[in-house]
Amino acid sequence: MASRALTAVAIESYKAGPARREIPDGKAQGLYLIVQPSGGKRFCVRYRHGGKTRKLTLPRGLSLAAARVAAANAMNELEQGRDPAALELTAKQKAAEAAKDTVAAICAEYLRRPEHKRLRTIAVRERILQRLVYPTLGARQIDSVRRSELVRLLDKIEDTSGSVMADQTLGVLRRIFNWHMSRSDEFRSPIVRGMTRTKPKERARSRVLSDDELRRVWLAAEASDHPFSKLVQFLLLTCARRSEASSMTFGERENGDWVLPPSRNKTGLPLVRPLSAPARELLDKLPRIGGCPFVFTTNGRTAISGFSRLKARFDKQCGVSDWRIHDLRRTSRSLLARAGISADVAGLCLGHNLPGLVRQTYDRHSYHSEKLRAFKTLASLISSIAHPKDNVLPLQHGQR
Repeated sequence: MASRALTAVAIESYKAGPARREIPDGKAQGLYLIVQPSGGKRFCVRYRHGGKTRKLTLPRGLSLAAARVAAANAMNELEQGRDPAALELTAKQKAAEAAKDTVAAICAEYLRRPEHKRLRTIAVRERILQRLVYPTLGARQIDSVRRSELVRLLDKIEDTSGSVMADQTLGVLRRIFNWHMSRSDEFRSPIVRGMTRTKPKERARSRVLSDDELRRVWLAAEASDHPFSKLVQFLLLTCARRSEASSMTFGERENGDWVLPPSRNKTGLPLVRPLSAPARELLDKLPRIGGCPFVFTTNGRTAISGFSRLKARFDKQCGVSDWRIHDLRRTSRSLLARAGISADVAGLCLGHNLPGLVRQTYDRHSYHSEKLRAFKTLASLISSIAHPKDNVLPLQHGQR
């Protein structure tokens, strides 16, 4: 007895039973509807090849019409002497192999590498990829991405998030594409010079606090017990980056020094900053809340955060605006120069390497005493600006 042709209504009406069912389609040779006990439904094609009964399971979600086309294609392959299931397996293998070279897969591999996981900015790079790159290019084969597509992506990022973010995204992709190119026989990066949206020299800030602004910032911070205020003072006294100081732990203090571990240093090397007496006194007065390891914390659990909100409130307290936290680092560096500290020592205080590869290779002096003297000089200069002394001496009795 011939089987009835399946219809969309009939398929919808089939209910799950205690056992798995296969219902043949009277219109397409070899096509069956599978109804699982769970209620799930999908199609398969049954046929004989090489004297054996074989089954080709079709992808989920196919309509009845699409399933009949797939069944007809399978029977056509069978007539040509080819096994449809073997061809399907080969296609799946090729798809799985191709999935290894998608943009998202290559980026994930880059982020997993030990030499990259230690990078200070690795979390920032991952967020940029997740938010701005993967939604558009994540599923694409990396070698199929064209330069024009990257340009359109950067245009979109520039329009929605600004030119600086577009350049940051381009920088992340350039590093990953170049890394993949160094490991591939065939891949060539579509990124070329001239794709940036801004010029570093034009972006570079020159803002430093004037003496009057520095005085107001310092006095407002001095009068407050809030961790953010103390962080502002500490940044001025140490020339540190915000990320370095804000995540400082009690365990990083060693015999009057602040030792920044390689994992938190931009150069990937330990950085020893000798602390001046004012810097040590500032840290000594900060309370340690429970078992929290962080020196600067507002909740006793994590390092201080929410800088935009905290700085906006501090701006009202000090009366100084139009400055960024990173400007404190530039201000401190300028004060070191003003105090006569050599450029080499000032650079080391900031955490930079000595200039020149030869000097970096052969000059192994720690410069500890030179940096300590520089930080002491810096603290003294800041104090003299914040608390200027009256230079007018009162006349003694009888003097004219």
